[in-house]
Amino acid sequence: MRILSGIQPSGTLHLGNYFGMMKPALELQEQGEAFYFIADYHSMTSLVDPAERRRNTLDVALDFLACGLDPKRTVFFRQSDVPEVTELTWILGTVTPMGLLERCHSYKDKVAKGISFNFGLFAYPVLMAADILIYDSNVVPVGQDQKQHVEVTRDMAIKFNEQYGETFVVPEPQIRAETAKVPGLDGEKMSKSYGNTIEIFGDEKALRKKVMSIKMDSRSPQEPKPDADQNLAIQILKLVAPAAAAKGFEDRLRAGGLGYGDLKKALFEHYWNHFAAARAKRAELAANPDYVRGVLADGAARARSVAQKVLQRARAASGLE
Repeated sequence: MRILSGIQPSGTLHLGNYFGMMKPALELQEQGEAFYFIADYHSMTSLVDPAERRRNTLDVALDFLACGLDPKRTVFFRQSDVPEVTELTWILGTVTPMGLLERCHSYKDKVAKGISFNFGLFAYPVLMAADILIYDSNVVPVGQDQKQHVEVTRDMAIKFNEQYGETFVVPEPQIRAETAKVPGLDGEKMSKSYGNTIEIFGDEKALRKKVMSIKMDSRSPQEPKPDADQNLAIQILKLVAPAAAAKGFEDRLRAGGLGYGDLKKALFEHYWNHFAAARAKRAELAANPDYVRGVLADGAARARSVAQKVLQRARAASGLE
């Protein structure tokens, strides 16, 4: 089983990235042959500062390695180090109906919000399909918001196979429903674009301040909270604390007598402890950036050895060779 997933270097990684994509991906590296990439081509639809892209790319690599990615087991690379993916994007684009792209939620949502869009944003699903198909991926772990893009990828692969003969493996999405959407500081989905994130790594004082700013209602500490499971702090606590500890706080909140301030303090401590070992590992890796760059270069060479074969197959099937 080959597993494929990618993440954009468009900003500092946060709990939504970790529980929605990184943690499931890291668990899957023990179950099959994993190909994980830093999607720097994709980041060009929203990030225009080249220095920031370079810095973010290194930070994403540091974060993944610190959180447990094993470069001996996993092919870990930078998307743009495999140029074959852009040629496959064009090939797939020729079998992709405009209507299919126009119906994609990500594109429609950005247009509805008035975000200026370009060809890259519109064709994002085609590049994503190329990312997936060029490695003969079987399983694609994604958040709920990306499920449609994997379905679009399946449509493209099936259409190409029907038109030119069996060429691509048709992948399956894998979604962890219990952590598919991580709530942010304001109750919306945690996202850099909403400015409501809690970063995986960062300054302790600043992160504590963020956690203490989580929005709560005006009920007094003594008042029972029968809807305790809907409390934002409780929802995040369930991700970073042992199950028994999280349940204990939820029960106390439901019964009444637990103040929101005390709950948020407990949340911060559990969150900070949850990433303690990864934080120490990241500091070691940050002191040796050449090692990190070497990991990415090795991963790119391994990824290209597969991508070149798949592209050759697609070129031959479609009459380009």
